[in-house]
Amino acid sequence: MPRPAYLKIADELREGIRSGTHPPGTRLPTLVELAARHGVSQIVARQAVAVLSAEGLVQTRRGGGTVVRARPTVRRIAMDRYRVETEPGDEPATSFTHDQRIDWSQYRLERRYRRVAADRELAALFELPAGTALLRRRFVFFARDEPQQISVNYLPWDLVAGTPVADPAREPWPGGTPAQLAYLGHPPTRVEEAVRSRMPSRDEAETLRMGAGVPVITVTRRMMAGDRVLEVCRDIVIPADRVVLDYAIDL
Repeated sequence: MPRPAYLKIADELREGIRSGTHPPGTRLPTLVELAARHGVSQIVARQAVAVLSAEGLVQTRRGGGTVVRARPTVRRIAMDRYRVETEPGDEPATSFTHDQRIDWSQYRLERRYRRVAADRELAALFELPAGTALLRRRFVFFARDEPQQISVNYLPWDLVAGTPVADPAREPWPGGTPAQLAYLGHPPTRVEEAVRSRMPSRDEAETLRMGAGVPVITVTRRMMAGDRVLEVCRDIVIPADRVVLDYAIDL
């Protein structure tokens, strides 16, 4: 079966974007121009552009045509990223600032704290009864004033209540959550992460200033001290076009 014309046009435009013929920030040919160039109707040309928009490669601006999206900087996240938090250096840092290659002055957090009761999933992750009191902390991580990551983490209320860890004014905390747990007398000895992918919610896409059609990587994390689960992150949310997850396994 012949390949539909709109997909052929989308293939040509996509190749032009990847090769640099259509660099980030430039306008694609108009629908009238695409239709004339390929001998198709404007409806077919619009379908081709819609394919690229769904892939997150372009965005259509009212009165401004269709523009090639800027390609975000891809950061690589390695398995040893938490060492910067458990082995602090001379300058304040967290795994996020390490990943982003930024200094402390270029790092900013938006935060929102509240006390919640563990639902069944959180209770299972913590290995605690459902309804156990937890501190819920929602963070939006900024690098150079650009939102890069959302994190919603939970800590047992009986562990943090009345401590500086439960005070949002103390954020950002050098060393992040591992340093906070160490401050409380429970330095983490194990980190477990489960990685998934999905499409973002509307709030996530708006908060992270994402283009249409871009999925997110989600990481569900548990931090443990011995056999006790002291932190659950449900979830860390990162746009999939901004990150590469590197894993190394010593045999």
